[in-house]
Amino acid sequence: MDLVALQNGLDNISFAVLFVTMLIYWGGAAFPEIPYLPAIGTAGMASANLGIAALLLARWIEAGYFPLSNLYESLFFLAWGITAVHLIAENMSRSRLVGVATGPVAMGITAFAALTLPSEMQSAAPLVPALKSNWLMMHVSVMMLSYAALMVGSLLAIAFLVVTRGQNVELQGSSTGTGGYRHESNGSGHYQLQRNSEPLEPVQPLSHLQAPSLADNNGGVKTAVLDRVVAEPAEIATEPVAPLSPLRLSIAETLDNISYRTIGLGFPLLTIGIIAGAVWANEAWGSYWSWDPKETWALITWLVFAAYLHARITKGWQGRKPAILAATGFAVVWICYLGVNLLGKGLHSYGWFF
Repeated sequence: MDLVALQNGLDNISFAVLFVTMLIYWGGAAFPEIPYLPAIGTAGMASANLGIAALLLARWIEAGYFPLSNLYESLFFLAWGITAVHLIAENMSRSRLVGVATGPVAMGITAFAALTLPSEMQSAAPLVPALKSNWLMMHVSVMMLSYAALMVGSLLAIAFLVVTRGQNVELQGSSTGTGGYRHESNGSGHYQLQRNSEPLEPVQPLSHLQAPSLADNNGGVKTAVLDRVVAEPAEIATEPVAPLSPLRLSIAETLDNISYRTIGLGFPLLTIGIIAGAVWANEAWGSYWSWDPKETWALITWLVFAAYLHARITKGWQGRKPAILAATGFAVVWICYLGVNLLGKGLHSYGWFF
């Protein structure tokens, strides 16, 4: 069997399957009344995952080393990781919006690798001396899987911002994924979800607040209404904001929950990958940390998502603010993974990758 021809066929097939799958997910989101589209989308993503896995296995057999030595191989490994994490996240959430967010990214990665990279970069080549180590599989594979999980979690956070229209929606208990929720508006465009089992406390208009009773000169009692002391809510709000539908709020809760869990999966993998890379660096270069551009941006990525998890676990952040932080992390991951290698030079630059 010609393994090179098999790889060339599998990369194009994977791209085509992911392209069709992306359209199916988008169609399912636009026309939710059409049955079976979510199931077909899931099948397409699983097929692409298996196709990419077969491609990487054929490359491994042909080259004789774990296929993570150049940009072509790493892009397909990243696409495989994104499709795998997608299937996990979709199974947990049962939401078709997971595919709406992840489908275009997975498709774009495979398109760039299969259709844009020159043929010499798609071909397997002997490893450079620095990569001839068992740490290649340990360090690089864990780092790529962490990138995949963090990207999926960040994409779901971006989807959360789109669904909520950027409004400040506060979710109570969404990180645990328990209970149903309903919302209440205070007239200023802010909404709060509460458990259905907990009654909503009535909101008293500011104009109805009363000052303590004051005795008049005749011994009677007067009540001073603070109409002129406190402005009406309509005067405070600059522009009324349309309330979110219960469906949007339910979707937002699911996206926030799954985003948090997916990033919680990727962060330990990133930590392990950085530690493994430090050990490998000491073995190869005699130093655990050299402040190489790749190392520096890996640390920045770790700090961004550490801040995200700290804000959610310790500070209790949920909803819009952590979603913005996760969306920022999406850009940081891409800079760490690809931007540093394309724009800068360092110990990790071998060709276009590593």
